[in-house]
Amino acid sequence: MSYRRIGFSEPAVLVFCLLLLLVSACASFADVRLPAIIGDNMVLQRDRKAPVWGWAEPGEEVMVSVNWRSMKWAVTADKNGKWKFEMKSPKAGGPYEMTISGKNTIIIKNILVGEVWVCSGQSNMAMSVRSSANAEWKIAAANYPKIRLFTVGRKVADQPQSDCAGGWTSCSPETIRSFSAVAYYFGRELHKELDVPVGLIHTSWGGTPAEAWTRREILEKDADFAPILMRYADAVARYPQAKTEHEQKVAQWKEAVKKAKTEGEKPPRQPRAPLGPGHHHSPAGLYNAMIAPLIPYAIQGAIWYQGEANVTRAYQYRKLFAAMIKNWRNDWGQGNFPFLFVQLPNFKAVNPEPADSALAELREAQLMTLALPNTGMAVIIDIGEADDIHPKNKQDVGKRLALWALARSYRKKLVYSGPIYKSMKVERDKIILQFDHVGGGLVARGGGALKGFAIAAADRKFVWADARIDGDGIVVSSDEVSEPAAVRYAWADNPVCNLYNREGLPASPFRTDGWPGVTVDEK
Repeated sequence: MSYRRIGFSEPAVLVFCLLLLLVSACASFADVRLPAIIGDNMVLQRDRKAPVWGWAEPGEEVMVSVNWRSMKWAVTADKNGKWKFEMKSPKAGGPYEMTISGKNTIIIKNILVGEVWVCSGQSNMAMSVRSSANAEWKIAAANYPKIRLFTVGRKVADQPQSDCAGGWTSCSPETIRSFSAVAYYFGRELHKELDVPVGLIHTSWGGTPAEAWTRREILEKDADFAPILMRYADAVARYPQAKTEHEQKVAQWKEAVKKAKTEGEKPPRQPRAPLGPGHHHSPAGLYNAMIAPLIPYAIQGAIWYQGEANVTRAYQYRKLFAAMIKNWRNDWGQGNFPFLFVQLPNFKAVNPEPADSALAELREAQLMTLALPNTGMAVIIDIGEADDIHPKNKQDVGKRLALWALARSYRKKLVYSGPIYKSMKVERDKIILQFDHVGGGLVARGGGALKGFAIAAADRKFVWADARIDGDGIVVSSDEVSEPAAVRYAWADNPVCNLYNREGLPASPFRTDGWPGVTVDEK
């Protein structure tokens, strides 16, 4: 089309185009819009008040109707164009439709009603089904149209965001390949056992610390978290220089890669980007961009696999992890919803003698988090890999998380945890340990003697101990320690240990002492 042909001068054409853009923008703003989490193929949490929200022109009346009830709801957008209302969701089932009308009409199709779980953490939650064990035949069998998947697009933000990238899809061999393996295996167990639709909202990012998933105000109001914010502020101040240095290292790395390929050698790793604005380690950056946009979508609970990035600050993690959980619960406004997490597995070389371990301290911090109401912990100290921080057996991880959910959230009568240390008593040269979650009884897996127990006197020098099962307790002793004061079990990066209950669930690593560890001063 030629504007000249219809008598427009070039300046007039420019003005006309600008007017068209302005009208288009206004029309777009006036249209009713929905966040990504509300759309086709979604799963609504059953038997719950389900918030529905979006945007429209300020003051615009928005009508909502659903085909499972013969009524309509009217809600008016506020001065900022935001509207929200809550409806009582029906019992599990579907598919259903929802119609939302204002100046335009949106029809949401293929809605199911069932159980919705948020699945978050770092790389072990992000690890895809195709990267996990027995991937190809697991993928081929993943035809579950009533399991729905939503993956939040990775993004960092300085302030809480109102929306995210993503969309719901049905679970199939085509869609499951790149989805979180832990989330899938967890959801599949629930779907099979409960026979209801399951919605899995996957929001994770490899290598990220817990503070990135925590709202900034939570970090600011606790002095123990001040070093986190100070460290980031210093990094931002140094960022221009660090960025220049990084670019130089990248240029050198590219040359080294070319040389390695020419000489048939393994190429070096790419230099890591420095911490600074927009970095995925930035405090609150992922909470703002990848959690806040999901709130207040109705959920049953959350599962979490993270901690590797906080190992060197394990003592701080005791408080940080609990603060993050409380933060999510408070902001979601759905009470103390179930929060289930994975205790970190065995990793690195086996230590021949008892020794301190930052990784053991991180596991302890996770164990201590069970003091929060409605939390659960999947112990996987037996399925890690010495040379890979990303163990491929994600099916057992998902199943052990699901045991907690089935027993605690859905009232199934089953043993859902391995033995958890409860108490100790010193009797002369022995220490008697008692446990919760003994199930059908304590056993040494594989038969033979119990392994992984160490004992110490008040001098804090641990030696390997003899341990035997006595009813629901364990008696621990050593000829080298006549006046014992403390016991530790599986207290190492990669412990050799074999305490289980008869249901095949491993005992959590623990220690009976509270002596300062190697991370107590790390902030």
